[in-house]
Amino acid sequence: MADDLRHSLADELRRAAAETPQRPFIRMRSGQWTYAAFDAATDRLAAGLHAHGVRQGDTVSLMLPNCIELALLWFALAKLGAVTAPVNTAFRGAALADAVDLVASRVAVVHADLLEPWGAVRPGLHAVQRVFVVGTDTPAAGNLPYSLLSGVAPDDTTLPRPVVRFDALCLLLYTSGTTGRSKAVMISHRFVLAQARLFIQGLELRPDDVLYCPYPMFHLDATVLTIAPALLLRGVAALGERFSVSRYWDEVRALQATVFDFMGATITLLWKQPACARDRDHRARLGWGVPLPSFADAFEQRFGCRLVELYGSTEVGCVAFTPLHEPRRHGSCGQPASAVRVRLVDEAGFEVPVGEPGELLVRPEEPSLLTQGYYAMPEATLAAFRDLWFHTGDVLRQDADGYLYFVGRRKDMVRRRGENISCAEVELGIEAHPDVLECAVYGVASELSEEDVMAAVVRRAGSSLAPQALVEHCEQRMARFMVPRYLRFLDALPKTPTDKVEKFRLQAQGAAPGTWDRESGRFLP
Repeated sequence: MADDLRHSLADELRRAAAETPQRPFIRMRSGQWTYAAFDAATDRLAAGLHAHGVRQGDTVSLMLPNCIELALLWFALAKLGAVTAPVNTAFRGAALADAVDLVASRVAVVHADLLEPWGAVRPGLHAVQRVFVVGTDTPAAGNLPYSLLSGVAPDDTTLPRPVVRFDALCLLLYTSGTTGRSKAVMISHRFVLAQARLFIQGLELRPDDVLYCPYPMFHLDATVLTIAPALLLRGVAALGERFSVSRYWDEVRALQATVFDFMGATITLLWKQPACARDRDHRARLGWGVPLPSFADAFEQRFGCRLVELYGSTEVGCVAFTPLHEPRRHGSCGQPASAVRVRLVDEAGFEVPVGEPGELLVRPEEPSLLTQGYYAMPEATLAAFRDLWFHTGDVLRQDADGYLYFVGRRKDMVRRRGENISCAEVELGIEAHPDVLECAVYGVASELSEEDVMAAVVRRAGSSLAPQALVEHCEQRMARFMVPRYLRFLDALPKTPTDKVEKFRLQAQGAAPGTWDRESGRFLP
């Protein structure tokens, strides 16, 4: 593995293809691609993108499920010095349009299965000029088949090799903010490679590892923490199409995975499956994720693999790891990585005593290790990097030995099954209903760990708005993972003298009797 990572993602792929051409790189249920085959395919795709007007510095939006085309496009665009902006495939309506307009993409690639939500916003997009469709050669009028992008032979004329600095952008990953508008996190080539190196060191990954991720490639886990570490190791990135409880271990076996990642709810769902004789019939030796469940020890005994917790975010990557050769400290997400400095501070910015909760601040010890900020949002970027530290918005505590423990989120967000959900964004969607006067959205504890989305709603005078109708309204206007599970109708919301909703009072009451539960389809007794 190279010690000096002052080069681009494309340079690293070309090195890997030259050193280990026939070694598998990307593995999916649909097929396998060696380093040489993947490198050649991205050359063809880069030539096609260039022929259709993509240039260095351009941003290209992708609305694709997990598929080989998404991985190929990321590296092909990197070869042109362009930037990949994969959109959450659950985005709909204004959230989708805003995400694409924010990054000013002139070119987009969309899957045929997602043409309906895409088509609904396409007329209003400000910059998009060309759309290529994956999954069909006969797309709707106004779109172009994806096959056009792989029909150009790469040579000295058709495939430029621009000088791409290590600190140039290669990826924009969307994350929700407290204002309700999704932000595009700016990620450089070196961020990807340096974070991959930290990840390899923190988890002691090996060249013979097969890194499995069933989560979307528009998240950090699949790109920066699966594909990139495999690339540096000259190992294998095994990508699932989507998380499935019933098919999870079958896919782990089929892809020959040795390392997998989990999220709180998914690990609980796996644990709750009936025990069977094949529980240890796999090659997986290590699982990583957050949070580590209370049943971690029993899970390890049952499935015969180690579970470890870490701390990370889209903006800072992974900055804390659990030491693999130390006794487990339940509740801890590990110790800070050597490449970063961390502080825990109070609301005024002063460091808190050992053992006291405080907001986690991060500062890198080497260049381009954290995000460069939020695309086209200078004020949000300055706010996040105030006092020369990146403010994560997460509250942790640290013990005398330097171990960190996650406490909660200072941001007004809900964490549900691996998705960070902006409460303000959900509130805007609910309040668009004509019979809703106001509402408050917050997280309540879930039996699957993490949180479920709950909304307290005040109806307009004289309205008899039913919960089922409000759920249908939400489903039409927001991603499914954002639709509240619990609805509670109130005459008024508790507020401060300055007219701010006291959500902590609502959260303390939780899913009280009379709350509508979308999953059971009834009011709680």
